[in-house]
Amino acid sequence: MQNRVSSRGFLLTRQWQDQEHPERAVELTFWLLTPNGPECVRIGAQFPVFFVPLSQQPAVEDILTRLMGTPGFPHSNWWIKPLELVDFLFQPVAGVYFRSQYSLYRARDALSKAGQVPLEADIQPTDRYLMERFISSSVSLCGNPVRNGEVTLWDNPQLKPEHYVPKFRVLSLDIETSMDATALYSIAWVVTDVYPEQSGARPRDIDKTVVVLHPENVGQCSGSPIMWVDSELSLLEHFIRALNDLDPDILIGWNVINFDLRVLQRKADTLGYPLLMGRGGAKIDWRQSRDDAEHYTLTIPGRLVLDGIDTLKSATYNFESFSLQFVANAVLQRGKLIDHVDDRGEEITRLFREEPEALAAYNLEDCQLVQDIFAQLQLIAFAVERAHRTGLVMDRFGGSVAAFDHHYLPRLHRKGFVAPAVPQNPEGVGSPGGYVMDSRPGLYRNVLVLDFKSLYPSIIRTFKIDPLARIQGAKRARNQAERLGLPLPPDRVRDPEETAIWERDTAVPGFNGAVFDQESALLPDIIGELWRARDKAKQSANSAMSQAIKILMNSFYGVLGTPGCRFFDYRLPSSITLRGHQVLSQTRVWIETLGHDVIYGDTDSVFVWLKPGASPEVEADNHGELKPEQVFAEGERLAGYLNSAWAEYLSDRYGVRSYLEIEFETYFQQFVMPTIRGSDTGSKKRYAGLQYEPDGRSEMVFKGLETVRTDWTPLARQFQKELYRRIFAGEPYEGYIRDLVVAVRAGEKDAELYFRKRIRRPLQEYQKNIPPHVQAARKADQIRAEKGLPLRYRRGGWIQYVLTISGPEPLEFQKSILDYDLYIERQLIPIADGILHFMQSSFQQIAGDQLDLF
Repeated sequence: MQNRVSSRGFLLTRQWQDQEHPERAVELTFWLLTPNGPECVRIGAQFPVFFVPLSQQPAVEDILTRLMGTPGFPHSNWWIKPLELVDFLFQPVAGVYFRSQYSLYRARDALSKAGQVPLEADIQPTDRYLMERFISSSVSLCGNPVRNGEVTLWDNPQLKPEHYVPKFRVLSLDIETSMDATALYSIAWVVTDVYPEQSGARPRDIDKTVVVLHPENVGQCSGSPIMWVDSELSLLEHFIRALNDLDPDILIGWNVINFDLRVLQRKADTLGYPLLMGRGGAKIDWRQSRDDAEHYTLTIPGRLVLDGIDTLKSATYNFESFSLQFVANAVLQRGKLIDHVDDRGEEITRLFREEPEALAAYNLEDCQLVQDIFAQLQLIAFAVERAHRTGLVMDRFGGSVAAFDHHYLPRLHRKGFVAPAVPQNPEGVGSPGGYVMDSRPGLYRNVLVLDFKSLYPSIIRTFKIDPLARIQGAKRARNQAERLGLPLPPDRVRDPEETAIWERDTAVPGFNGAVFDQESALLPDIIGELWRARDKAKQSANSAMSQAIKILMNSFYGVLGTPGCRFFDYRLPSSITLRGHQVLSQTRVWIETLGHDVIYGDTDSVFVWLKPGASPEVEADNHGELKPEQVFAEGERLAGYLNSAWAEYLSDRYGVRSYLEIEFETYFQQFVMPTIRGSDTGSKKRYAGLQYEPDGRSEMVFKGLETVRTDWTPLARQFQKELYRRIFAGEPYEGYIRDLVVAVRAGEKDAELYFRKRIRRPLQEYQKNIPPHVQAARKADQIRAEKGLPLRYRRGGWIQYVLTISGPEPLEFQKSILDYDLYIERQLIPIADGILHFMQSSFQQIAGDQLDLF
């Protein structure tokens, strides 16, 4: 007998396939990246399963028997087996097993149509296989691998969870085409080896090549990365040959799936060329979006595809624009070689015809920009950690519900339960939002921000909020009522007050009638594991792991609150948010008992005004001021006091350990909480302050104000920054305001008076009350049509425009004089008066004489 071999590998792609012979059932295929390179694992004879209540077995058998012999549902293709499991109504269940996934789909649809909705019928065979073995992103293997041509195959090895992060070979891809993407000009790639576990290590360059269609140069040796070809077919052939030779594990790019790869696929189809980009000569598996015929996802067997835009968004990066030009300038301080966006398409075609070397340089630089962005922001390392924590394939974005299932379902099964079906027409969609206190507007000194660390995950962990704990808690409450001869608690109530319970040693109250059993909760332990891993990541300065875990933990509340989650019940998310309201309100009470004022609070933070003399620790000096070291010490003292208070309160009242942790987050030496425009009421989610650091550094912080809003002009945003800076610093500001009004009227600030706004719908859908940016877009497209240029805004997009005496006009085709009165009225006055009225002044008082001159 051959000795079994052990190895380990990182999961690249996962697929399943029904086998032609029914006895072979479903075969799973996993491509792994191992210490020996890419290898393929095949797991055979997998029988897909869903669950039904045992009481429904006769009806289910009748429906499936009638399906037998129909297409895709051959005889003897299924069987039912009673199991030692129950559903969320505590009914025993049976497993319905199939010899093909397609047969499961047929059965699922037939049962659903008959009102017998099966349970867990949407779990893919590959996902079920991995999650039930607690495998996320990497595995250990034990088996007998064989070499089959260029591929190492493992048939039915033993797989176990493992933590393994390999070196990845990454190919950054970019193509250049005609404006309508029907003609292919060039294909470029930059290939590097990336080491995600070596924080800060630069990728190792492997290859840089650009293949350009230019028959006149074929045969010339340019001494550069340029390769000349004489046809589009040759472009594709050279690319596929290089792909197989370089054998990358990951492809990256900018809109790489729905532009670059989609264009290459269409071109290959037109030319009759098989675009075999997968390992083992496999083709791309394309999937069209149900909601958008122009949007696709894909699987390339053995290779991952990471789009730069999606990867950035999944890592919670936010930019005014996600264009490669904008992001590259923001991250790398350099951009594309052609940066005038308006005629970039025309310029690319001109370069193709007249300066092919320049086109090659442009194409290659786009690849390099993407590669450098990924390297600078450690996006590969983030994607690896995200896959490890979520259990999702590394290039799948979104998927919060699937990540929740990956963690929760195997633990639920081991407790003897199967999950419910996704609810149809659920009640109570939309839980109460986070608690936002009414603010106290004003201009303050010495404001602290105390922040609850991961508040919602810590509430789940502390108060045992969990789907299984909810049904077990309800069952326990009913049993107890029957035992004591009390009225049975209602199954569902609408009550924002805390649920009344009798046994606090075994249950924790929620809201809207929810009660959570302390012993049954699974989610608190899952969060506890993640919490400890994040603390470890922070200690080792592993920012990618820390961020991936934070995003996953914070997603659990959202998952429980979405009707697309199989565990949705309005009592779960409302028990989290309403508990958050209680936590913030009680925290405010304790702080104000100490003599300080809470001037604002939002979801997980409280803003505390330290009044000199409120306590012995914050005694003012002879000038009535507090020293920064006093403020920092008081912030830490407050945080420690509140954590102790919560620990004691929760232990005494609920008999639970507190996982609530409040931190002293920020010290604002100067702080302004504005009013709602046109009233004396304090605003919410809008403030500014001068943040002071322990080392003496300070910086201006704006939240929700015009400075951080892209729909205000650059001039308005700069005006707010400078005006607030002067006021906070105690510098004169009246002359600055007057001089700015003069400069605006003199036309000296015209370059800063444009707006940038997104058109979110096709232009033709705007029929009534047409906003200014849409008016400008229509004018722009009309002018472009007259000039023979392609329309830019027909389907929406971003536009820059100005307000003129003739109305809104696109910046690119401005004809009329700017309406300076309108800019002063709408862009400068609101910003100035937002802070000046706290100083018993106004824009009119300061610059009124200038306004009267015109």
